Amino acid sequence: MAVTVEQARRVGYTCLKALLRFAFMVANNLVAIPSYVLYLIVLQPLRMLDSKSFWYIEGVLFKWLLAMVASWGWWAGYTVVEWGDDVKAVSEDEAMVLVNHQATGDVCTLMMCLQDKGTVVQQMMWLMDHIFKYTNFGIVSLIHGDFFIRQGKTHRDQQLVLLKDHLEKYYRSRNRKWIVLFPEGGFLRKRRETSQAFAKKNNLPFLKHVTLPRLGATQVILKTLVAPQENGTPAGGDAVIKESKSKGLQWVIDTTIAYPKGEPIDIQTWILGYRQPTVTHVHYRIFPVKDVPAEPEALTDWLYQRFIEKEDLLTHFYETGAFPPPKGQTKAISRAMTLSNLWLVGIQSLAFLSGGMWYCIFQYLYHCLF
Repeated sequence: MAVTVEQARRVGYTCLKALLRFAFMVANNLVAIPSYVLYLIVLQPLRMLDSKSFWYIEGVLFKWLLAMVASWGWWAGYTVVEWGDDVKAVSEDEAMVLVNHQATGDVCTLMMCLQDKGTVVQQMMWLMDHIFKYTNFGIVSLIHGDFFIRQGKTHRDQQLVLLKDHLEKYYRSRNRKWIVLFPEGGFLRKRRETSQAFAKKNNLPFLKHVTLPRLGATQVILKTLVAPQENGTPAGGDAVIKESKSKGLQWVIDTTIAYPKGEPIDIQTWILGYRQPTVTHVHYRIFPVKDVPAEPEALTDWLYQRFIEKEDLLTHFYETGAFPPPKGQTKAISRAMTLSNLWLVGIQSLAFLSGGMWYCIFQYLYHCLF
């Protein structure tokens, strides 16, 4: 089949745009990430004198970095429509966010749609695969206090112990509020077949759009971060609770990400922007943590039920293009999530100005010393 001039032009334009976007992303990373690290090195005296103020500033810088990642997709036309409960209402409370996992773009989508939820992004802790530690963003996540978890049966028990220690050491001492995890333990395409085989063997529902979640990390988070009951003992110790004056984990936010036609966006597409503008749909359902069972067997059933509900939500979405209305209502209400282009340009400009400033400082120091 012959290629027309118009088709060749479109392909050429797409390739050129992708190349320019990739160059911008590389430049963005080269100035923004070192600047983040250098600002925090300079602020180490503040960390010793007033750690609360230090981690507040770090959180603001962290949010700006995530906004830069969000801007790559936003400017490519990858927008978000939100459904279900309004999570802004609990943005100042502690919450655990459970998300289905389809591709690397899921993280980028969350980075975008949580930007307008108050201080959530700057006070958020992420649980992610340990491989991300070795990416360009790994140093940022390490400093921020995110947890990198190794997958596989051989590492599982040890990783859960490390997660508990990590939460007790960093979660409240750095004033974290939300913790995000992907309980499926991997991408849908990689885990679906194994999950379906497990479901068949154990007489569980057959799921196509999600996989059965794993209990471990969810259970550790609940045990460690939920505040003590009247006669209970706080996980993490009385000192931690009293020092932080925390009410403990108050909510579980069940988050379901849906892509049109079930075609997820990966990080390469997010960066290069070669896919046509796409609206990703995100559904939230908020549960009080007091309604979440603590016993392992009951918690497993509860968690399975959440993903069975996700399966129903996604089935309805792929059939109709919309999520179903909540029980007792006749119509589902959606909200278009928006970002300010002026704000994004301002953050990007600050990143490049910071990069230039640090370059000049090092040039000056080099000439003074040599």
